[in-house]
Amino acid sequence: MNRAVALASVLVFFACGPSQPAGPALSKEPISVRGWIADVEAPPNAPFPEAGSNALRRMQIYQSTNVWVENAPYVSGGVAENGAFLLLDVPPGNTTITFSAPDAPAARLVLQNVPGNADVFIPALQLRRDSVVLLDRNGVKVRLAASVDRAKPAGITCTIAGVTIPVITTPIADMVDRHDFPIRPSVRPLGIVK
Repeated sequence: MNRAVALASVLVFFACGPSQPAGPALSKEPISVRGWIADVEAPPNAPFPEAGSNALRRMQIYQSTNVWVENAPYVSGGVAENGAFLLLDVPPGNTTITFSAPDAPAARLVLQNVPGNADVFIPALQLRRDSVVLLDRNGVKVRLAASVDRAKPAGITCTIAGVTIPVITTPIADMVDRHDFPIRPSVRPLGIVK
């Protein structure tokens, strides 16, 4: 009799026991998304910025920019004070990344059909209200780590901010930078006074 009661208790525990936690689950094939914000579109009534004040304005905007991935609260990363951004553990497939800057609230970067384990590199974004503009479309790269000798087209594409981008299979050894903030090219001065 005691064995029957114990067995019934165990069955009730497993039937009514702890359930799966609510919320989105971490993907087993997350992607990384890297790049930098080149600028934020100024409001229409803003004064024309001077060269010196424009650099300061951008730095202040970058420092107060927030970034998040919709339905993925576990994503790590952020925006550096030079505008470079890095997001790790982003779910593959269709994802929306939102940047919120003082002059461009809710600028959305939409990624579509990105394969798992890919590294998405997006140089020179401009944040606008409700959208993101790719200032260097040819610089956008979607790499997929593979056991290959050299980089070559994977034969598939994905869409980044409305632009179709070919996916490139890349040797695993060439993917070591996918967890690092990208290095922005430095801005050269217009002239040097001697």
